[in-house]
Amino acid sequence: MGSEILVGIGEFRVAKGAVLKTIGLGSCVGIALYDPKLRLGGLAHVMLPQSGNGTKRSAKYADHAVEMMTEAMERLGSDRKRIVAKMAGGAQIFKHMTMDMLRIGDRNAEAIRTILRDYGIRIVSEDLGGDEGRTVYFFTNDGRMLVKYSRGGELWI
Repeated sequence: MGSEILVGIGEFRVAKGAVLKTIGLGSCVGIALYDPKLRLGGLAHVMLPQSGNGTKRSAKYADHAVEMMTEAMERLGSDRKRIVAKMAGGAQIFKHMTMDMLRIGDRNAEAIRTILRDYGIRIVSEDLGGDEGRTVYFFTNDGRMLVKYSRGGELWI
């Protein structure tokens, strides 16, 4: 199975032969990128849909996270044409809050979809929305993602 590497909030990691794990995905989105030929994968824990002008480059923003992970994978020999993506998270934890501004989960997911489309990276599976937190395990040896729900249950995507 390989070693387990924790990806913290607003961070990303790229690895081969490891399990990348991120916990506490509420409105945040876990975005995994995978190159099946190299069996190389990355996982980011995205907090916010986009950075502002002059914002320090950080994986907590969707636009920076995809860019930084893609660059790291390309430095290790990956070809962007082979990379595919999976996403999980983006919950609306506080259901009673309906203002669009507070729907960070939906905004995160849409921002990531747009950025991946711009990069030519295809989304092969996702588990988004709802009102439940998630923990994600991304297996870089084969590209599988296990999503465990905060109230119990799990889903392979």
